[in-house]
Amino acid sequence: MTRILSRTAFYLILAIGLFYILFPFYWMIVNSLKPSAELFATPLSYWPRQLTLDNYRAVLADGSFVRSIFNSFVVAGGATILSLALSSMAAYALARYRFAGKQATLYIILGMSTFPQIAVLGGLFTLARALGIYNTYWALILSYMIFTLPFCVWVLTSFVKEIPDTLDEAATIDGASAWQILWKVIIPLAGPGLVATGLLSFINAWNEFLFALTLTADNQARTVPVAVALFSGQSEHELPWGKITAASTVVTVPVVLLALMFQKRIVEGLTSGAVKG
Repeated sequence: MTRILSRTAFYLILAIGLFYILFPFYWMIVNSLKPSAELFATPLSYWPRQLTLDNYRAVLADGSFVRSIFNSFVVAGGATILSLALSSMAAYALARYRFAGKQATLYIILGMSTFPQIAVLGGLFTLARALGIYNTYWALILSYMIFTLPFCVWVLTSFVKEIPDTLDEAATIDGASAWQILWKVIIPLAGPGLVATGLLSFINAWNEFLFALTLTADNQARTVPVAVALFSGQSEHELPWGKITAASTVVTVPVVLLALMFQKRIVEGLTSGAVKG
């Protein structure tokens, strides 16, 4: 009896947790399929009485929104690629070499990843204007690396520590340099870690809002989160909730599917360095 009650409680808690996580996505998709007149109708309906794709047509016909999707791919992809390239070298050095302040460096890197964005926002804005990169891809790519680079370094360092040192020694005996060991030995073996950190960094950069709002002025470099937030109705008193939910679905579903496709790699990459380090 006790076993039955415990299992029932477990599945009940699991069901509540899944409902809490999945219902916002369900509600977003359902609202995106409703006509405008039904969105604010009472009583509230949890399924469209009349399915329509008008909201999706309106969103995809908006050239500025399509441009913002392209901008997000460029910015998030650029920040992720640069972060992985730099963090792989930093992780190799932190995992393989001994130097003064090594542990302190790791904790500083970890602290940087938890630093509040608002604290550096004013400085980034001033720096972007001074360098002449305000409202460009580079302003966002470099600012996004503030949180993607520390995360990548921390995760990849733990992962590289799990790769046996004997492989480095064997490559050194064969005449390989440190650079060759990194790119021909460590990087191929660090595939799961690179996939996990790269995908999570991409998602974080894709969803970032504050930097994108502050460091862009128009559609030249504006990303999807800002574009969705700036959707406006036919009047200042109208909230285009249908278009907002349709746009949110368009930009969320592909990322969710990508995460589900590589979930095994993500778990493998994030847990492989958790045994020791």
